[in-house]
Amino acid sequence: MVEPTYILDFESSCDETSVAVIENGTKILSNIVATQIASHQRFGGVVPEVASRHHIEQITKCTREALTEAGVTYEQLAGVAVTYGPGLVGSLLIGVTAAKIIAWAHHLPLIPVNHMAGHIYAARYVGEFTYPMMALLVSGGHTELVYMKAEHEYEIIGETRDDAVGEAYDKIGRVLGINYPAGKTVDEWAHQGQDTFKFPRAMVQEDNLDFSFSGLKSAFINTVHNAHQRGQELNKNDLAASFQAAVVDILGEKTMRALDQYPVKQLVLAGGVAANSGVRSRLEKDLAKLHPEVKLLLAPLKLCGDNAAMIGAAGYVNYQHGDRAGWDLNAVPGLSFDRTTDLTQ
Repeated sequence: MVEPTYILDFESSCDETSVAVIENGTKILSNIVATQIASHQRFGGVVPEVASRHHIEQITKCTREALTEAGVTYEQLAGVAVTYGPGLVGSLLIGVTAAKIIAWAHHLPLIPVNHMAGHIYAARYVGEFTYPMMALLVSGGHTELVYMKAEHEYEIIGETRDDAVGEAYDKIGRVLGINYPAGKTVDEWAHQGQDTFKFPRAMVQEDNLDFSFSGLKSAFINTVHNAHQRGQELNKNDLAASFQAAVVDILGEKTMRALDQYPVKQLVLAGGVAANSGVRSRLEKDLAKLHPEVKLLLAPLKLCGDNAAMIGAAGYVNYQHGDRAGWDLNAVPGLSFDRTTDLTQ
């Protein structure tokens, strides 16, 4: 009988303190998440210094709860995995420091994990990956198309040139009077309205796989401000529906174009905005019509946001591939997958 591999996992890249214990990269024994949303709502977004202080307060408690809930001791662990980027440098440092202390004290290997790889591998709890595959990463800080020729290989083939899609949701949410984070409420309102404003679909006609949401955000804000100056009240549901229609058109068009250029077996939708029902529905419809040979894997709703279980899934892959960090591991806030301009040669 093969002994299970237990890995203790840390995620603290932004405003969620999370610690998990994962068995063999696919079974969640515990996934403790301490959210900070209430603390940041009054500021309309994440305040880095506040986030760091909360991580300091919560990380020891979360670690203890994760081990207790999993019924696993330090002696049973095979390693410690931790997000070291991208993210807020102060927040990342709390998780990295905690992981290094535990790994050093218990003579365990330290496994570095890219936060975005974690988002991709969250979908592995739904089903096995088959390669080559594509991932559409949509979150508050990232909008990327990532081509994976094989396990543990990541290449960016398209990315946002300005605002990430989740960032745009939060910015227009403030204009609509929605508390941070705004994505869920905008999605709900969108299903009650119509695309009456026909906001621009930036870069859809350009011959590349990159995204742009800054112009869409600005068009939305200008429309609302101009109406207010005229004393006109606009329908919030229609505004939300119009904004979301533009978003899903851009994401859908670019993703299908990527699949035209890079034949794959699976498409993974991951990241915080992967919980958006409009985006999910659009990709399902587009795949059925244009690429029925590609299977869509949706990260579980509870794992779309930042959490340590996704770090555990990616951490196990890194562990198997021999990824190890030294005690000089540092936070890398701008960490990225390699960008490629031509994978088809």
